[in-house]
Amino acid sequence: MRDFHLPGRSEVFATNGMCATSHPLAAKTAIDILQAGGNAVDAAIAGAALLGVCEPQMCGIGGDCFVLIKPAGQEQVMALNGSGRAPANLKAQDLRDQGMNIVPINSVHAVTIPGAIDAFCTLSADWGHAGLAVSLAPAIHYAEEGVPVAPRVAYDWENSVDLLQGDARKFYLLNDKAPKLGQMFRAPKMAEVFEKIALQGRAGFYEGEVAEDMLASLQALGGHHQMDDFAATKCTYDAPVSGAYQGIELIEHPPNGQGATAVLLLNILSHFDIASMDPFGTQRAHIEAEATKLAYDARNRFIADPDHMMRLNHMLSPETAKKLSSLIDVRKAMQSPKELSESVHRDTIYITVVDRNQMMVSLIYSVFHSFGSGLASAKFGINFQNRGAGFTLEQGHANELGPKKRPMHTIIPGMLRENGKVTTSFGVMGGAYQATGHSRFVSNLVDFGMDAQAAIDGPRSFADHEGLQLERGYSTNVADELADMGHHVVKASKAIGGAQSIQMTQDGVLRGASDARKDGCALGY
Repeated sequence: MRDFHLPGRSEVFATNGMCATSHPLAAKTAIDILQAGGNAVDAAIAGAALLGVCEPQMCGIGGDCFVLIKPAGQEQVMALNGSGRAPANLKAQDLRDQGMNIVPINSVHAVTIPGAIDAFCTLSADWGHAGLAVSLAPAIHYAEEGVPVAPRVAYDWENSVDLLQGDARKFYLLNDKAPKLGQMFRAPKMAEVFEKIALQGRAGFYEGEVAEDMLASLQALGGHHQMDDFAATKCTYDAPVSGAYQGIELIEHPPNGQGATAVLLLNILSHFDIASMDPFGTQRAHIEAEATKLAYDARNRFIADPDHMMRLNHMLSPETAKKLSSLIDVRKAMQSPKELSESVHRDTIYITVVDRNQMMVSLIYSVFHSFGSGLASAKFGINFQNRGAGFTLEQGHANELGPKKRPMHTIIPGMLRENGKVTTSFGVMGGAYQATGHSRFVSNLVDFGMDAQAAIDGPRSFADHEGLQLERGYSTNVADELADMGHHVVKASKAIGGAQSIQMTQDGVLRGASDARKDGCALGY
């Protein structure tokens, strides 16, 4: 039970259905869909599509998604990979020949084919009840009528103005400036695209006028994209990966997402008595930082397109975690085993929905960096993601940029299973932080007995390429002690990520939690 004398928020309790996400309009829309007879899939698509209007810097129809689904009446979890691929005509050598050693984040070469729309269409057809037109109707309405810009969105937008290029400035700025807090943002051309998808399904996006607009815009910028790249886009179902921590099973989306990193990280932490530590003290932050360095080094070397990744079993092996844990000095920070990923970004949305029949959806949706590549199509203003920046140009690497390959992704949805029953759907936004965020969320629940809201609200730390990032919730004493241990302590310039979760109790009560670092909430009925 939280201390009601202090600022905070309570968990939300309901029995018929619930949504937790990063914007209130999306949460309300999902509940409306449930109350009208739709299921969790219908509601999740509706909320996610609307988030592309409410938080266009975070996600949109030019992006990708990953989904975990627990069908009603089952405890089996399925993973849907809605990530797009590199153009068939683009090779790493093409960029190396131009003197590049990384894929530039704001270049056309970073634009992979959007995969989210195909995933939404597939989800609706395979698992939905209401139909795609019903799920997309709220996004069409709000894109036409406009939404008032929320506080966190306004903050992010203001910091992203210089990233927008060319046509993107016309569609995502007002008088060449970021919209202010409470100012209306309208996207009528986005509404047109949603209407085409509602009527024609995936063909309304990957074929015809919309695809031609995307293709012409990308080719005008020097892209290697072809119409066949769009027509061939297809999401895939996969088996999740998982690992146990103190009797709870963490279920993650398999590669090319970084979910296996979260499993490895928890496996490393299992070799330390985390529960004996102060949850927001020096020792816990130190051990987590050291485990993060090791787990992310493995991620950077191994995670790739599943058709090219060879070391997944090695990453998930308890023996691997045991060996890595032995490298951690409990008194001293290590130098990074390999320079951590330069891709540290926090531009993603997460939505989870549970319906009255206990279908659970855990969905994460992103354009990668803020406004993705900063590029947009000329006619419809489709903001192109820059997921191709997740590739490496290192020759022979499993994650080397290549034709029709999927890049390593940071976004990962999560679920938890206890005693054979899926109890929790959750996600943590925050780019590279997400794997650490998943492990911290689980550890907060298991090691410290926190409820989900408290587990989300607590201050965060993250060891990245800049140093050990600390949110302001950490005391000066903790920061000083970490510095004395050899950490390069950095005051986080922004709140680290965001999170939402829904837990289901044994008697069917739903408990929702949503991060105050974002504008959103949990709603139930």
